[in-house]
Amino acid sequence: MKVLVTGGAGYVGTELVLKLAKDPSISKVVVFDNLSRENYNLFINSAQRIAKDKIQFEFGDLLDSRKIRKILADIDVVYHLAARVSTPFANADSHLYEQVNHWGTAELVYAIEEIKTVQKLIYVSSCSVYGSGKELIDENSVVNPKTIYGVSKMRGEEHVSRLGNKMNAVIIRLGNVYGYSSSMRFDAVINKFMFESHYKNRISIHGNGRQSRSFIHVDKAVDSLVKITSTDIPSGTYNLTERNLEIYDLIDQVKDLYPTLEFIFINQHLELREQKINPETKLLKYIPLQQTDFTAELAAFRDHFTFQTTSVPA
Repeated sequence: MKVLVTGGAGYVGTELVLKLAKDPSISKVVVFDNLSRENYNLFINSAQRIAKDKIQFEFGDLLDSRKIRKILADIDVVYHLAARVSTPFANADSHLYEQVNHWGTAELVYAIEEIKTVQKLIYVSSCSVYGSGKELIDENSVVNPKTIYGVSKMRGEEHVSRLGNKMNAVIIRLGNVYGYSSSMRFDAVINKFMFESHYKNRISIHGNGRQSRSFIHVDKAVDSLVKITSTDIPSGTYNLTERNLEIYDLIDQVKDLYPTLEFIFINQHLELREQKINPETKLLKYIPLQQTDFTAELAAFRDHFTFQTTSVPA
């Protein structure tokens, strides 16, 4: 089986590629990425001891339809992760989000329809398509994105959904991903808090701290994505998340690891957008999540830091 991973050099993509390369049923993993985030850790991860000839890198852009069609010629499974990404409720660079997340996905779908060799498409979307609110959200909830990013991911989903009656097309809406990866994103809230706690002993909290977010550890997200290749999952949309946490709850967990941690509020009078996703997702029927302790996950994350600073904020 040959697998294509668009956006394979990203935060989730790096871990997905390395795990797929260890699967004996997969003969080739093709990484397609334009390296716009300038993150090159996928290319120097020799410690993983993978069969390096199983990974092939193709530099390119999703809007390069000619190259996409050429690469797809002998691909069995496509993981589509390539996207312009942001924090959950950020709202900027509308043109870039529309070009990459919407029309880039459209070009990929058009190519898959034309080539007719791909058997399964897994599109990694985002729970940001639901927008915000205080109610508990599940897959039956109406999408109502509040940001340019969320709108662009929703439009990408619409293109993928068209394939559902022609082939196996699975849409995975990820919660906020956290945890160590060699291709880290430190704009994600938990990763950002951990870095600032470890090296600054101080974190900044925007709003009143009562806003909730839905989270999934990067290892669990990747494990679930890998299992989709060998699991009979009907075409459709599935949430992939594990827990909802208020920012206050998150601070308490981090303070268990860093007892002298200081924190300051920015615009504490503001009640910011929040989102709660029901962790009992439809995907659990096919791929159960391993239960782990959140504090232990954060402790394991901390162990990846190179050193502990002894400086204390002035």
